[in-house]
Order: sequence, then C-alpha cells, then structure tokens
Amino acid sequence: MSDLLFIEGGRVIDPASGLDAVRTVVIRDGKIAEVTERAERPGGARTIDARGKWVTPGFIDLHVHLREPGQEYKETVATGARAAVAGGFTAVASMPNSSPPNDNASVTELILKRAEAAGLARVYPVGCISRGQKGEELAEYAELQDAGCVAVSDDGRPVSSPSLMRRALEYARVFDLPVAVHEEDLALAGKWSMHEGAAATRLGLKGMPSQAEEVMVLRDVALVELTGGRLHVQHLSAGGSVRAVREAKRRGLRVTAEAAPHHLALTDEDLARAGYDTAWKMNPPLRSAEDVQAVREGLADGTIDCIATDHAPHSPVEKDLEFDAAMNGIVGLETAFAVCLGLVRQGAFSEKRLVEALTVGPARAFGLPGGSLARGAPADVAVLDPAAVWKVEPERFHSKGRYTPWKGASLTGRCVYTLVGGTVVHAADKEGK
Repeated sequence: MSDLLFIEGGRVIDPASGLDAVRTVVIRDGKIAEVTERAERPGGARTIDARGKWVTPGFIDLHVHLREPGQEYKETVATGARAAVAGGFTAVASMPNSSPPNDNASVTELILKRAEAAGLARVYPVGCISRGQKGEELAEYAELQDAGCVAVSDDGRPVSSPSLMRRALEYARVFDLPVAVHEEDLALAGKWSMHEGAAATRLGLKGMPSQAEEVMVLRDVALVELTGGRLHVQHLSAGGSVRAVREAKRRGLRVTAEAAPHHLALTDEDLARAGYDTAWKMNPPLRSAEDVQAVREGLADGTIDCIATDHAPHSPVEKDLEFDAAMNGIVGLETAFAVCLGLVRQGAFSEKRLVEALTVGPARAFGLPGGSLARGAPADVAVLDPAAVWKVEPERFHSKGRYTPWKGASLTGRCVYTLVGGTVVHAADKEGK
C-alpha cells in the first residue's frame, strides 16, 4: 500500500502552476500525486488540516552559510538545515567559504554526507570560483560539479580580477554552472563599517558607497556579454545594480539576481536608530531609503529573481565587539518569511510575487528541482500561517547564530509544517510555537 498524506483545506499558492485557490494537496510516496478541489480520502490516511493556512512549494534559499567544515562553533550543516525547515525552506545552497573552502570534491562530499545524516532540508553545495577563494587561479569546476555542486562562488570575497572573472564565466559555461558573485570593488569600498551617507557621518563610521557594488555589476554584465556565461548577482543592495540587471535582462543576457530580506526591509537610518548594534552589521551594508525602494521595485517587477537570506551565523567572539571590529553577517532563515510578508502588507509587492521569489524563482535561477506543486514533483511543501504573531527570541532559534536586527520584534507570519520528500521535518505545534 502506498504512503498517502492529505494536506486539506489550505489556500494553495503555486506560482509555477498559476494556482491560487483552496485545494487539497495529495502526496503519495514522497511526490505530489494531485492538487484537487475534492479528494477521496481512504479511512486512516494521514492528514494535515491547513484551513486558514497557505500551502506553497517549499522555499529554496540560494545563499546560506552552513560553516561546516571548520567553523562548527558558528553553525553546522545539521543546525543550519534545522533552522531552514523551521523557516519553511526545504532546500538551501551552501556557500563555499568554510575552512577549508569548498574548492574540491572532498569538501563537497562531506557537506552532502552531513546533510543526508541530518535528514532535514536538501543541501546543494556551491563550489569556489577560485582555489582557496584567493582570486588567483580557477578551481576545478568539472570535479566540483561531478561531486554535487550546483554553482560556483567566492562569496564573501569579490572576484577583483576582470581577466579571472572572464575565465570563470567561460569555464563555467562549459558545465552550464551559474557564477554567483559578491559584487564589491575593494579599492572603491575601502575600509568601511556601513553604507556611505548622512547616517554614517552622524555615527562617525566609515561608509561604503553604493557605487562600489554597482561598478562591479556593470563590469560583470559586460563580461557576460563577452563570454555568453551565466551570472548570478548575490545580495543585490543598490539602485544602480537593479538598473544594470534590468538592462541586462532586457538585452537577453543570462543574468539573474537575488535580494536579502534585510536589504528589502531596512535602511542605514534604521541602523543609526539602533545605535552601534553589531546585529545590524552585514555585507553589503544596509543602504539608503532610495536604494531600498529600488530593490523592492526590482523584486516586484521580476528584475530580481528571488529572495535569499544570506544566513551568516557568527559567535559572540566575532560579534560582541566594537562596531568597526565586528564581523559582517546576520542570521535570516527563521525570520525571512515573516519579514517579507510584512513588506507585502505594506504594498511593496504581491503575495504571489513573494511566494514566487521564494520558490520557483530560485529553482529556475540555479536550475534546481522543486519550486512547484506539479504532479510528480518532489513533495517539498511549506504550510504557513500568515496570521501567526510571534516574538523574535534569538535564544530560541534552531540556528547557532543569534544576531538579528529583529531581536525582540513582534512579527506576523510563520511556518507551521515543512515537508521534504513527503516527510514532515518541522511541525511548530510540537515545539510549542
């Protein structure tokens, strides 16, 4: 007898299939069997009551830092995957800046083994663009892809050499791998702590101008035109970057982009009001209100393909320091849905666009399975309560990371069930949440 599960009575939002209606999702043997108005349910079949809830494809995050191997005191594959499913994410792409970096098959295979042992979110490793992320010579993309990498990136470090970036795009094109880039002109950025503007001046902190990101995006769009490669702009934060990606897409170039919830929701003035709280320090920094508005518009009109958290856990050793000295990075997997749903309520973009940017958008950007509730698709599903009000208490996070700008805030919207391959891997009611 096949294994059956019915998710009943929820509002099914599946942008990939153009569906937004109350339906029952039927799961058989780990796959979507059907999404129907009426389902004949055998007696004794397992059910989830989703009345008043949203039922969506499981979220996919193209940008997380799982810190393993080498920095397990910050996060592990298991704790990061646990945080992911608590936030509705059924799949995450792990950045390669571990210790050692993921520039060879051995590290990739270790990450995949740890993910399999955890049995939670699917983990897709991302390999290095350059050996050791040093920006000097290319890593072996064939070896990385064969081992399971779905993209290459030197995230955390920009590819400063245009000639190396050209070769990376050419080499990755052979394997149809996206080249995911952290765009920052180091010479223009200088030594900085936040966005360059009036807020930085008032706080007495050195700022990084938006143009430090924009000029690198423009450079790499030009290199995509030269090479025919596949570029993915990570954590896009500047208005000029949005314009560059929009123009690249208009011209038919293979360019995709992501934006993080904090760059959609917060500005440098918000940071200033928070004082010198290092839970507000990240790279790229929180930008001006004008930049934030441009990024929101870019997500709303599809210029930006997806929302990605840039979940970057650190320990107190790196964060409980003077603002200038603290490391960049905050956690985001467990707050992303609520933060972005708040922006929907503000009118920044639609409910459909939010779900699209968390599901089929990232799936298409990296060519990953999932992102849809189509018949036969993997039963990776999120059941969400858009009305659930909860307080952000970092000490209750599943992630080892505790640094978030939303500490103590009251947010609305939470994941109540997460299924991966038809298996319930997160149930909020069992955790008293």
